[in-house]
Amino acid sequence: MERLLQRVVQVKREEIPLVLWSFAYFFCLLAAYYMIRPVRDEMAVQYGPERLQHLFTATFVTMIALIPLFGWLASRLPVNRLLPVVYVTFAAILAVFFAVLAGGAERVAVAPFFFVFVSVFNLFVVSVFWSFMADLYSTEASRRLFGFISAGGSLGAIAGPIGANVLVRYVGVDSLLLASAGTLLVTLVCIGALLRVSGSKRLLRGSAEPGAAPASLWIGVRRIARSPYLAAICLFVVCYTVLGTLLYFQQVSLVKQAVPDTATRTQLFATVDLAVNALTLLTQFFLTGRLLSRLGATAMLVALPVVSVAGFLALGAFNLLPVLVAVGVLRRVGEFAISKPTRETLFTVVPQEDKYQAKNVIDTVIHRGGDAASSWFAAGLQSAGLSLAGMAFAGVPIAALWLATALYLGRKHERLRAAPAASASASASAAPA
Repeated sequence: MERLLQRVVQVKREEIPLVLWSFAYFFCLLAAYYMIRPVRDEMAVQYGPERLQHLFTATFVTMIALIPLFGWLASRLPVNRLLPVVYVTFAAILAVFFAVLAGGAERVAVAPFFFVFVSVFNLFVVSVFWSFMADLYSTEASRRLFGFISAGGSLGAIAGPIGANVLVRYVGVDSLLLASAGTLLVTLVCIGALLRVSGSKRLLRGSAEPGAAPASLWIGVRRIARSPYLAAICLFVVCYTVLGTLLYFQQVSLVKQAVPDTATRTQLFATVDLAVNALTLLTQFFLTGRLLSRLGATAMLVALPVVSVAGFLALGAFNLLPVLVAVGVLRRVGEFAISKPTRETLFTVVPQEDKYQAKNVIDTVIHRGGDAASSWFAAGLQSAGLSLAGMAFAGVPIAALWLATALYLGRKHERLRAAPAASASASASAAPA
């Protein structure tokens, strides 16, 4: 096992049990999410594209309301109690949804609540996972091992849609909720094993390490307002969310027209998720690191905006479901495997406060707020009478703005990265011989 693992990751012998349990933990977590993601998308189709903006807004408001509650809970419970509380609560809510649907409730009536729940579920369970990992591993260990642990999540994101496809075919759509709840509860076994194993390892994060202070919403907002670089990162994220929402509106409309059957639609969404996650995993393993090191941040940041300009032009000219699926798959693979990893490197050149204050605001409020605002923008385009093709063409200038922002960020990042080296070189040359 040691020789096999060391071919793909720099792991020490005493770290192997910890890494394997972390891998299994993230695998189960994303498998549970991707089992119910197709159900969420199917319910959004039933709810109707003309009302999607209400779902995005409700998700944003719910998330903002839960962040202080979760912070209060996290400040009062040790990790060995906090994690089971979070996951058991989500599993219980999934069981309640199953019982409501099995009891004969109309899916259209349940749809908005389920959509918001799954969107919040995704945010919190993954956030809690990485918070646990940050406490469990030292900085040095995390640099070596987090990539491998992330691959566990990617494999789970592949297994989830496969399981969804099989279960829908044999036992129906609603069974996915119980399957997801059961998979989520398996994470408790992984958490217990991690807590036992880590007790004998010297990998726990020390309290003196930087970044332990909790993030503050208002401090983060002020720091963003004072930094053109951070403001540009916000604009980059907003452009991404606007284009993603336009595509989602198109997906709900086109799928509803082309695929009338609930089970078939759920299988279609699961198949698309499977394709996205399989391509993402392959790209992460074989391309992301090599491309980022050889091409640099600027080329990696502009790649997805360029694809989006071409994709929205194609979707405007040929407003068909296969074109939409192709554009959506390319966009999501590009985001998960190329754009997001590169975007994370933008924070390596900013002060420590920006990494833990401004970044938190960008990852939560800006991202989810962009989802909510862009859903109203898309609804406004529909109300103005734009066809689906017209909405696609409306995305082209936004993709062009995204491209310009990516160019600015990439070049600014390279200048900021070079600045410390230039200062050190100047200091060395000025030193007395």
